[in-house]
Amino acid sequence: MPTDPITDLDGLALSRAIHAREVSCRAVMSAYLARIHRLNPVFNAIVNLAPDEVLLAQADACDAELAAGQSRGWMHGMPQAIKDTGHAAGFPTTLGCVLLKDAMPKEDGLMAARMRAAGCIVIGKTNMPELGLGSHSFNDLFGTTLNAWDPAVTAGGSSGGAGVALAQRLLPVADGSDFMGSLRNPAAWANIFGLRPSQGRVPLWPAADTWVAQPGTEGPMARTVADLAKLLSTQAGFDPRTPLAIAEGPQDFAVPRGEAALAGLRGLRVGWLGDLGGHLATDEGLLPVVEQGLARMAAHGAVVEPTPLGFSTEALWQAWLVWRRALVAPKVAALLALPGAREAIKTEALWEHRQGASLGFLDFMAASEVRTAFLQHLLGLFQRFDVLALPATQVWPFPVGQRWPRRIAGRTMDTYHRWMEATLYATFAGLPAISVPAGFHANGRWPAGLQLVGRPQGDAALLRVAAGCEAASAGLLAVRPPEPA
Repeated sequence: MPTDPITDLDGLALSRAIHAREVSCRAVMSAYLARIHRLNPVFNAIVNLAPDEVLLAQADACDAELAAGQSRGWMHGMPQAIKDTGHAAGFPTTLGCVLLKDAMPKEDGLMAARMRAAGCIVIGKTNMPELGLGSHSFNDLFGTTLNAWDPAVTAGGSSGGAGVALAQRLLPVADGSDFMGSLRNPAAWANIFGLRPSQGRVPLWPAADTWVAQPGTEGPMARTVADLAKLLSTQAGFDPRTPLAIAEGPQDFAVPRGEAALAGLRGLRVGWLGDLGGHLATDEGLLPVVEQGLARMAAHGAVVEPTPLGFSTEALWQAWLVWRRALVAPKVAALLALPGAREAIKTEALWEHRQGASLGFLDFMAASEVRTAFLQHLLGLFQRFDVLALPATQVWPFPVGQRWPRRIAGRTMDTYHRWMEATLYATFAGLPAISVPAGFHANGRWPAGLQLVGRPQGDAALLRVAAGCEAASAGLLAVRPPEPA
């Protein structure tokens, strides 16, 4: 398998090599561009890539700054592609929608601005589903992103391009966003780490609404937990324009490694929710593979206890539908004002708009009360457990030509996102959740992820748990996806 001494480095190792002047920023950019030009035509992970000469000139400027003793930050000279939901000056924010192919932002979004301030060079955007709807990254503007391990199946989404770019070493670290598992689902299917931070940990700006539209959040993806923690440290922090953001400034989410990380698993209390007593339809063989991740935790001293959720899953699902429709429908409505929009927008988005049209304020408040009661219930579970665990996905990666799974284990899915239900519980409670690699399908090509959910604003503690899982899974993480000839 072809390897490259630069692109094989994880993010923190690459940062150290750049700052030690062991490798130039030009060499880093050249190595990544060569790999992107070779592999991206196959996987379609990065879109709207800037011209090579522009990016190399920016790398040269970074080298000149280092020669003068100046560093912008830990990401100095590192290539970064922003998920196409986020604004990055100089690149259109298309959301994978043909109607927005020329939607050029006036400035960076807050997350991109913070990463640029840490020194990264934005090289382009990462692909996603149209409007971020559904966990399968295809759209009519850029096409479909293929799975890093098996190009015949989906990469997941909506941060699908980011996950594939990481797994195939097209980026050292990646960013994304998560509403219904969009950082967790593609991470699971790429055998990497994806963290949905606590609600408000990574503020979203610009935003039309900063008071209600909180369930979606931006966050980090990485091949190592240390990289994940470092990128979160860059992305997180209060901003006065987002009043519901966590009122903390920049902080270091650094995690232990090796034996020190394993020590953090001893005595850890894990509540295994599984398939919620059969409520979640899951593909054959998936739960046993996810449980391998739990077994590794238990082998290092964690206490894993199966436990029921103890809350009405039907009440949660109906309340979730109300919140999702309330937040998605207005965005679709704004696009429908554009010429030819109804013919151009995907059917799932039009369905969300129709469902939201009849929604009343009393409906929304009733759903919000269910959400509040659910959080209070989970606080009771966290008196017994340090983390809660579920599968990160309910299915194995499915064929790229399939829009979404219509049936799972003989059960019909009644919406285009019912098959993603396992991810809504952390989102609805505003809790941090991470997908950690668990194992592979019997065919050896399809990864699965274990989803760990932490206490309110417990991002740092959850990252330490993930670091323990990483240390316990060294052999699994050493496996690399195949590359096309």
